[in-house]
Amino acid sequence: MGLNFIKRIRQIRDQLNIIIKKKDDDKGIRVAQFLAEHLYNNPKYANSKRLNKSEYQVFSQNGEDGIIQEIFNRIGVTNKYFIEFGVEDGLECNSTNLLYKQWQGLWIEGSSDYFKNINTRFKDFINNGQLVVKNAFIKAENIEELFKSAEAPAEPDLLSIDIDYNDYYIWQAITNYNPRVVIIEYNSVFRPDTHFVVRYNADRMWDKTSYFGASLLALEKLADTKGYDLVGCSFTGSNAFFVRRDIAGALFEQPYTAENHYEPNRDYLYYKAGHPKNHRPD
Repeated sequence: MGLNFIKRIRQIRDQLNIIIKKKDDDKGIRVAQFLAEHLYNNPKYANSKRLNKSEYQVFSQNGEDGIIQEIFNRIGVTNKYFIEFGVEDGLECNSTNLLYKQWQGLWIEGSSDYFKNINTRFKDFINNGQLVVKNAFIKAENIEELFKSAEAPAEPDLLSIDIDYNDYYIWQAITNYNPRVVIIEYNSVFRPDTHFVVRYNADRMWDKTSYFGASLLALEKLADTKGYDLVGCSFTGSNAFFVRRDIAGALFEQPYTAENHYEPNRDYLYYKAGHPKNHRPD
């Protein structure tokens, strides 16, 4: 009786795994079909200066890895140094793929559990000097001190901001560092004609609602005061990409406005193809 019960449980488990895999495969097919129709064969994205057709995913949440690669294909690299915060365990962010391309940089993560995880999983990059990791809760008041304590260069090639709430104010507070490229999450609930920014609260975190961050128009206006041009957004409506104006020139799709580059929220396209992402230091 006991052995038969265990056998039956294993059969049920195997059947459930087959169902889950088929559901996952079906979603992958639907996502590919949607991208073919609405991105790759869409006249809106036909201009070679638009970035979206270059999207691909290695460790990024969506297609950001491909956009990053295409931006630096156009503008070149200098110190190959990145700064990213809000990286969680490091397996789904915008700079992990760059570590495999011999970049170096700084990660800042507020969670002590994620910080410990990173120090174990990525200890090879940490030990060889490619990666510095700081455990700190990021505020507008401490962001530049964190950069300074890590001896980050004043003009890193890339800065990626994604802390889900005070992103706008963090970028606003960065005045002594001038990255060549900035990636920042925008609130795509708000259309490109709306200027929205949450009220600053240094200790507040995202409550999983639509009240977070800033609209694309608000970020466009902030970027303008800092000397950056909005050159594109991820197709999923998650991240906006800015290039310093003295570098951008006419290399990207103009005009550099929220009206031109806004993408609506398409979280339903979130899909991880292939095996689960991982990194092993040994």
